[in-house]
Amino acid sequence: MPEQFAALAHPLRQRLLFALGHRPATTSQLAAQLDAKKGNVAHHLKVLREAGLVHIAETRQVRGGTEQYYQRTARQMVVAQPQAAGTAAMLAAVAQELDLSPAEPLLALRHLRLSPAKARELGEALSQLVDGVDEAEEEPEDQPVHGVLVALYQQAPPASPT
Repeated sequence: MPEQFAALAHPLRQRLLFALGHRPATTSQLAAQLDAKKGNVAHHLKVLREAGLVHIAETRQVRGGTEQYYQRTARQMVVAQPQAAGTAAMLAAVAQELDLSPAEPLLALRHLRLSPAKARELGEALSQLVDGVDEAEEEPEDQPVHGVLVALYQQAPPASPT
């Protein structure tokens, strides 16, 4: 959907989606967690909501106002047809998370020569790895959250000399 690609094209919106991966949160909670201005977070949540990527999971009455708790609509984010702007934004958001990580992250890139059948097999194994951990197997909420980014792509062939 074009509106979802547009919504994913901003690093703060990516980080908001990452932050909403495990539990609903308010605009104020997200602003504090991401060290961002509340108005900025509210604007980007509106864009994500209009694109169908987040929804209001619950509301609570507090001090004469209504507090809204936002939740991601999908458990994981899969970019079915990556486009340059969305991919760049997603990688920029991941880079920000890596910079803020209190533990040493694992970041590796390797190029492999694979037949189409082996590439399909590897893709299925990676999908199973990411999809294979369900919420029942996860550790209790007092444990840290870890991000997993998986990419498998075929490199473009070198440009032929003209």
